[in-house]
Amino acid sequence: MKLRLFPQEPAGLTLLSRMAQQIVLASATMAEILGVPASDHAKLVDDMHNHEAKSGELHFALLTHMRTSFVNPLPREDMYALSRYLNEALEKLDGAAELVSLYQLDRLPKRAADQLEIISRQAELTVEAMRRLNNLDDLEDYWIEILRLAKRAERTHRIWVADMIRDMKWAQYSRNRDVANQLVEVTKDMRRIATQVGSIIVKES
Repeated sequence: MKLRLFPQEPAGLTLLSRMAQQIVLASATMAEILGVPASDHAKLVDDMHNHEAKSGELHFALLTHMRTSFVNPLPREDMYALSRYLNEALEKLDGAAELVSLYQLDRLPKRAADQLEIISRQAELTVEAMRRLNNLDDLEDYWIEILRLAKRAERTHRIWVADMIRDMKWAQYSRNRDVANQLVEVTKDMRRIATQVGSIIVKES
């Protein structure tokens, strides 16, 4: 581990952690959306939009912080990449919620809940990992676990799509496939975050 000679400003890591927490909250909102009839989607989708807006605010707050802070705990390009992936993950989760509402999908298959469980777990792990980025010694387990969850999400996606092809008519399949694709993309963004953390670990070791 490299010896750091100057005090590090923790505010940037706090902002990254708060962005990850927005994904935890958004996952809970998405779970509510999946559990209610289409007539109740509107308010919950508005809540999801609020999560996405808050993530955007935190993202821009981090950019401002990096421009004005003399010393950051990590290279600016790494902090920017982490912030961008976190924000993009929430944008895609917001998109999934909007699709459920626009398509008036009353109930999604159990595979949707499985994917959402993975996203929620990835986000929970990431909240804590972002706080610990100035002490990388114990983050290798985070990196490995997120990658394991991402592989599980990809398998779940393949099975979900196969089930839909078998059980649904084309129009229904097309609508559900859009949501499935959006959710698996969220898990891929969470994987990108972990991969970025892995890169930081390698560079700082």
